[in-house]
Amino acid sequence: MASIKILVGSVFGGALRTARAIESTLEAEGYPVSVLENPTLSDIASGSSPLLVCTSTTGQGEIPGNLLPFYVNLREQLPQQPGRPFGVIVLGDSSYGDTFCGAGDLMEEAFYETAARKVGPTLRIDALETPEPETEALPWAREWASAVLT
Repeated sequence: MASIKILVGSVFGGALRTARAIESTLEAEGYPVSVLENPTLSDIASGSSPLLVCTSTTGQGEIPGNLLPFYVNLREQLPQQPGRPFGVIVLGDSSYGDTFCGAGDLMEEAFYETAARKVGPTLRIDALETPEPETEALPWAREWASAVLT
């Protein structure tokens, strides 16, 4: 079974805590998972492991600093990932209006440009409504993992 790679973008730790909770839950259900806190293109260069982006969004709708080098390299080099399954969980604050969950949109666009295949809808978690993002992320991640690995 292919290992799910969770690519994390976190500013204050919420996305990382969510990714770790997903890792624990999915591993307990038999799915191999690796969490990449500072992903690089070499992490996705070989294989066809499903990719799950779990990122927060900065106030300006941008990608957090730890995920930004990966994103920039992905956009500049466009390593083709034809058909590779990916999903997006993005944390944001709806009070920011148009930039709400912008980092997820940017990552989604970048993966589409590599010919990757999105599985399921993007999960957008609003900090104003959900103080513990894993409560929404875990059921979504279970369903997503089942879709990409069965």
